[in-house]
Amino acid sequence: MNVQIQSVKFDASKQLIEFIEKKLAKLERVAEQATGVDVVLKLEKDDQAGNKVAVITLRMPGGDIRVEEQARTFEEAIDNAKDVLKRQIERRKDK
Repeated sequence: MNVQIQSVKFDASKQLIEFIEKKLAKLERVAEQATGVDVVLKLEKDDQAGNKVAVITLRMPGGDIRVEEQARTFEEAIDNAKDVLKRQIERRKDK
């Protein structure tokens, strides 16, 4: 699966990019028809709720699935978004 990672107003570390690719590779088992994943990482001004935002768009035939999560770290945001994506994929399969 093709993973496109874009970081807005900062440079993502190699470690973070590898973490994202590793986490999203696990989605291939659930979403066999997925053609690709777009990940946008950005920083918000609100420090209280966590200022790291991850937006993941899973490209699939029949419509894309988009998830946006905010957390204190990008790793936490990616983990949360991956869990939500997995549930949405399973819900779509059940229909």
